[in-house]
Amino acid sequence: MTLIRGHMLRLAAVALAALAVPGIGAGPIYPSRPVRIILALPPGGTPDVLARILGNKLIEQMGQPVIVDSRPGGSGVMAVEIAKTAAPDGYTLLLAGTTNFATLPALKPKLAYDIDKDFVALSRVASVANVVAVHPSLGVGTVAELVRLAKARPGQLNYGSGGNGSAPHLAGEMFNVLAGVKTVHVPYKGSVLALNDLIAGQLQFIMTSPVTVMAHWKAGRIRVIATTGAKRDPLLAELPAVAEIVPGFESTLWWGVAAPAKTPAAIVKKVHAEIVKALQSPEVRELFAKQGATALAESPAEFTAFIKAERERIARVGRQVGITFD
Repeated sequence: MTLIRGHMLRLAAVALAALAVPGIGAGPIYPSRPVRIILALPPGGTPDVLARILGNKLIEQMGQPVIVDSRPGGSGVMAVEIAKTAAPDGYTLLLAGTTNFATLPALKPKLAYDIDKDFVALSRVASVANVVAVHPSLGVGTVAELVRLAKARPGQLNYGSGGNGSAPHLAGEMFNVLAGVKTVHVPYKGSVLALNDLIAGQLQFIMTSPVTVMAHWKAGRIRVIATTGAKRDPLLAELPAVAEIVPGFESTLWWGVAAPAKTPAAIVKKVHAEIVKALQSPEVRELFAKQGATALAESPAEFTAFIKAERERIARVGRQVGITFD
């Protein structure tokens, strides 16, 4: 008994010593290595730009590299699956958006992920109203003219989006129903690719981020005729909202950060605090505004409630316009 008791005391002493050494018992202070933010779209679009602005600020705050990892494909499903199966240690985060955290869960019966079970919502990052851009050869300068042309040429006008189930896809179908027209959806692996085909004249119009089209708009390669929020966008007040001509039309984009489920509460708290601090920075807010985006900072509970409300809103729109994704 004395030998056993002595052995147990020695084990206890070793355990206490390990806890006293940083990085052995309690683990290293977070973050101690690079953090990865997974993005569901290719480089060049608004989400990529916003993620890099946020990432640069987090590097400054946390003293570790922050890598933006673009994983386009499957209307954002691929990126979500990668983040879902990542180790829940705070070193892999997901920049979730309207499509993969609201539209698809609301309209697709079977998904390879469950937002509520597979992720911890941290905070929304930004929101932005899209713009309607047309090819100059179309000869339209207003939404009313686009509606008239679409009615005169049913099934002959094509619009592009970043993929089936994306917010611009849903917006296009909503436009068809509410305006009483028939235009044809062409899906791409990212909005930048759709924009390229609009410039080339392969598409007649798209609904996409203002920052994505800004340089081409100023150069006269495309024409921007409206914004897609419920009312005029303060950052583009000279443009009318689609809803001024098509009552009830509304389509905005948003993005937020989520972590894999089972990420330790202490790390969730730390990551959330760093994200909020970055989003409240005047520098970040100014850089976001230059991208046509409004910086947001929410609690995990607020972001979770917002996601739920968005899913319910989009499900109602889906039923109204008869959209589901098999």
